[in-house]
Parts: sequence; C-alpha cells; structure tokens
Amino acid sequence: MLDDMIDRLAGVRERKVWQPMPEAARAVFQAPMPSRGLGAEAAYAAFTADILPYELGNTNPRFMGWVHGGGNGPGMLAELLAGALSNNLGGRDHAAVEVERQVIRWSAAMLGLPAAAGGGLVTGTSIANLIAVLTARTHRLGPEVRRQGICGARLTAYTSIAAHSCVPRAFDMAGFGWDNVRRLPVDASHRMDLAALREAIIADRAAGKTPFMVVGTAGAVDTGAIDTLPDLADLCMAENLWFHVDAAFGAMLALSPTRAGLIAGIERADSVAFDFHKWAQVPYDAGCILVRDQARLIEAFAQNAAYLRREARGLAGGAPWLCDLGPDLSRGFRALKVWMTLMSHGADALGAVVDHGCAVAAHLAALVVAQPRLELLAPVTLNIVCFRYVPRKPLPPAALDRLNAAIVADVQEAGLAAPSTTMIDGKLAIRAALFNHRTRAADADILIEAVIDAGTARETVAHHEAR
Repeated sequence: MLDDMIDRLAGVRERKVWQPMPEAARAVFQAPMPSRGLGAEAAYAAFTADILPYELGNTNPRFMGWVHGGGNGPGMLAELLAGALSNNLGGRDHAAVEVERQVIRWSAAMLGLPAAAGGGLVTGTSIANLIAVLTARTHRLGPEVRRQGICGARLTAYTSIAAHSCVPRAFDMAGFGWDNVRRLPVDASHRMDLAALREAIIADRAAGKTPFMVVGTAGAVDTGAIDTLPDLADLCMAENLWFHVDAAFGAMLALSPTRAGLIAGIERADSVAFDFHKWAQVPYDAGCILVRDQARLIEAFAQNAAYLRREARGLAGGAPWLCDLGPDLSRGFRALKVWMTLMSHGADALGAVVDHGCAVAAHLAALVVAQPRLELLAPVTLNIVCFRYVPRKPLPPAALDRLNAAIVADVQEAGLAAPSTTMIDGKLAIRAALFNHRTRAADADILIEAVIDAGTARETVAHHEAR
C-alpha cells in the first residue's frame, strides 16, 4: 500500500485528472457487507480495482475545480501514524493533545490573534463557522441560553451575497433561521457593501431586532475577493457586534511575503474559520476554528459529567480538554497531519505556494484576455480565474450558459483538466482555482487549449439547439 501510494504521488502528472465511473463499477458498491472477511490483500485489491481509478483527482496539477488542495507526502504518512496510535483527542493528558494545542497556537500567531486565543481542529470551515455562530450566540445571550434556548430572541446577523453557502447554513443549524441572516450586496470588486451593512443594522434595530454578528469573507469562493476587514472591524467595535471572518482559504495569505497585507484586519476578529486542506496542502480533512478569547469557547461548550471528571493529576488531567472548546467528544488525531506538514515544509514554503498559485492565475488570466474566443468575467484578486468561451456567432444568454457548461463537462470527461463552474453577474463562468502546489503555467496552457478545442467543436451544435 505504501509503495503504491508513494509511486502514485510521484506519477500524478502522468494520469488523467478524472474519469467517469461506469455503471458496472458503481454496481460493485451495492453488494452487502461480507459475513466473513476477505483478508487485507483481497480488500486492497478491491480498492485498486474499484476505487482508485475513479478518485476525485485533486492531487493532479490540472485539477482546478472548486477549492481543493493537493495534499502532500508527509501529511499522507501522518495519517498512517495517527491511525496506528488511534488516539482520542477529546480529552485527557497525552502528547497528541499538545500537538493540537501547538497547531492552534501557531495558527493564532500566524493571524496576529492574542495569546489568549483558543480553538480546535474540525472537519472544515463549515463546522468552524457553526462553532463561531454558537459561540457568538452564547456570548450575546449569556450562558443560560444553553439551558433555556434562544427563547424568541430576535437576533440578526450580516454577511454578503458572496459569502459561502455554509454561512447561512450555520445560522440555520444554530436555530436562527436563514431569514435572520442579511445577505448584503457587494461592490464592483465583490466585497461587502459597507453602506448597505450600516443601513441594515439601523433598520433591524428600528424593527425591534438585535444585531449581534457580522461575518466577513477573506477569499470569496467565486472570485477570491476579500472584504475590507479593517472597516468591518471598526464597525463591529462601534456597534458592539461579534466580528467573525470566514477565511477558508484566505487565511494562508498570512504566510505570503507579498500578499499578507490583503487580510489586514483579520487580527481584530473575534473568531476566524479556515481550512488547512486548501492552500496549506494538508490531506483532507483539516479545518480550524480560532476564537480571540478561549474563555468564550469554554462558556459555549464545556460540560460536566461524572464519567468525564477532570483531575489535577494522572491521565484525567490536562484541563481544559479539547472537548470543552467545541461540540466533539470523540476527536481524531487530525492535528498530526497539520503538524507534520508544517514541521516538514515550514511556513515559508507554504507562503511560496500561495504566491505561486496567484502567479499561475495571473498567467491564466493573461491567456484569457489575449484569446478572442474567451472573456474574463471577474477581477483576478488571488488565484481564481472566472471566464467563459464566446463563440464567433452570438448566442442567447441561456444558450451561451449551456455551451460553457458543456465545455466544462467535455474537458473533465476527457481527463485533460477539471475546472468547475459558477455564476458571475448572472453569467455561467468557467472557474479555475489554482490551489494545488504542483500546478504550473504549462497546466494553465493545457486548460485554455482544451477549452478552445471543446468550444470550437460544440459551436455548431449550440447554434442549432438555440434555434
């Protein structure tokens, strides 16, 4: 297994990015649980035959869809080490807990948060955002909210229409409902409109509601846009609002020697959510929640149970336990793959990955601008390029969207590259996100050539269907 996986990483550039899974292969997974084990060798043979050929493909340098990191070798091997230990990091006094605490201290220092900050590693930014919402709720309504519930409290929160969908979903899961999340317009650079934010706060207070939280975005998933964090911090301080930043991938800008200033103001946040499995290249999954004052997390999540009694000494020592800082009691050793990645490669190398991704994106954007059959649809703030194919003969808007969606599927199914799609100002865009540390300028060249070829091949059909 080890030899095969190490060889696979070494030869990742030589394979197709992705290939569709035929129905015959999919049918294998309808089989019932075996009553008698097949043995490790047979199980691994099934993996190599039925799973490996149809993987997602995000380790490949031409995987440019959504927001996926490419993983790394030491992080992969850390999964083996963590599995061998099989430690539960929910609590108790052992070295694995100290590893996670160290990762949290490193993360807080990276973003300029104070020494009193605390947090933990979770599955991803979606859960990290939920933890931030629950922490802000308890801070605003007091610890009794954990016993009594929100009891009709008319709390409202604010974010932009460019925020990730997991933000309103966090308020849904926390019991506030989507209707109490104000999704505000953005400016020409896709940043939250501050005037609209101020007006919404005033209107809600006039209606008898209680504004309590603003969620800024550091790296919008569609375009990479970054809200004006210093202005949001000023407003939240003046209005006594919890300031949270969803920095799912943008947090890693802090390690860039040239772009760290783009997230200035994040150090003033009450909480920050981000992922190590994106730009930091840690294998999935590895999200992080940081809260400016760890006491706020303890207030929101700590519980007392006799069977989880903390002691001053022995294995039950080490309070506060990590389960006091979030909802999970059973917590795997995901901190090890983060720690191993950072220890192996160092902050400077990860900062260089950030700058490299932005440089490849600038190269890709230049290719788009220079090609008459392509149109750039959004400013390239960081490492995300949104564009579309434009045929020689104009198409109606809906037909043009269908053409570009078909181009993306064609390129994916050919295994040449894997961009994704999104909507920019009502137009379907081909979206290339350059997060993989293996991606080079030549891979951007291959993507553009593949898009042009697919678009050219489909133009006639698109015009026929549009009649």
